[in-house]
Amino acid sequence: MRRLIKIWGVMVWTMLAALTPAAAQDLSGLARVEVGASHVRDTWGGGVELRLGLTQGVPFRVYTLAEPARLVLDFREVDWRGVTETALLNADGVSALRFGGVRPGWSRMVVDLATPLAVETVEMVTEAETARANLVVTLASVEAGDFVAKSGAPYDPRWDLPPVTGQAKVTGLPGDGPLRVMLDPGHGGIDPGAERQGYAEKDLMLAFALELKETLLRSGGFEVFLTREEDRFVSLERRVAMAHAVGAHVFLSLHADALAEGQALGATLYLLSGEASDAASAKLAERHNRSDILSGVDLTGQDDVVADVLMDLARQETAPRADRLAAAMISGLGDVGAPLNRRPLRRAGFSVLKAADIPSVLLEIGFMSSERDLKNITNKQWRINAAAGIRDALQAWARDDAARAQMVRQ
Repeated sequence: MRRLIKIWGVMVWTMLAALTPAAAQDLSGLARVEVGASHVRDTWGGGVELRLGLTQGVPFRVYTLAEPARLVLDFREVDWRGVTETALLNADGVSALRFGGVRPGWSRMVVDLATPLAVETVEMVTEAETARANLVVTLASVEAGDFVAKSGAPYDPRWDLPPVTGQAKVTGLPGDGPLRVMLDPGHGGIDPGAERQGYAEKDLMLAFALELKETLLRSGGFEVFLTREEDRFVSLERRVAMAHAVGAHVFLSLHADALAEGQALGATLYLLSGEASDAASAKLAERHNRSDILSGVDLTGQDDVVADVLMDLARQETAPRADRLAAAMISGLGDVGAPLNRRPLRRAGFSVLKAADIPSVLLEIGFMSSERDLKNITNKQWRINAAAGIRDALQAWARDDAARAQMVRQ
């Protein structure tokens, strides 16, 4: 079967509805990328051809995004094992390739473009006898303004938000019940975060989040949720939405970044602010927020005026509670001997902290650019001790928060 789709706009979406019965019956297994039948190479006239050989046809979508310029391909679902950038990339028009899981049941490939290239054609050819498929995307050189005009993420509210449950959970004060904590291990999937000496931030933070979850559950008095429990990409928007979906009382984002500038050392707590408290914090927030863009998710939507005002009002109550939460975390980590940054409390515009009604903090438990911090973070016993300090901090904060709420009621 042959299917040819010419692209005149920004995106193509196909569900392969016209597959023959012989081909469709084999679509239950996971499609694999055949490296020998795949490439990314330059074409005449300054264009690029991307070809992926697949063991079977799968639903997919293709679109381009600007700032930075990249081509994004989403699949349901593709096994990337054995595929490397070196094996595929042979094009001056492409600077890098990334691929991996992006959400349960979906995979993503991001092609960083060295020059403005618009999607010209998309073609998937499927063999009726074997169900093998070849996806070919051709890109043509265009002016920068034309590229921006033709680019944009497809809007689909179902793509990256939790399912609607019929009634929103109310997020508020813990009261007499368990403290509901949403742990957010940073990065994941095709977004590795900081990398050093064979370690990736996404792996270390997932390990720490799972250890922290166990510590909290063993202590009693906690309900613990994770934004991810495996190595997969989760957008910043979804992380916040998941916290709302479970009615979290606290949102704690876990990171261990690397800063080339200066000597970043020790645990650091970050709170949301429109203006960063220092240049390093501003740069860190820019990197964190940019991870969604580089992974193919564009969070460019702006709040309308009314929603913005309502969220500001909600933050007037939430912000002091978040301040006290950060202070408790600093005290708890210090009590267990975790090294603290010389300025352990900072502020910046981290998108992941923008839940207006949930006290939210971002914790850099250390910096992978520091030899000392990296040694600590990769030591399981050190992480367990740090988890105990966070547990103590959350318990102390919950008691104080409940007492303050009671005084307000009286």
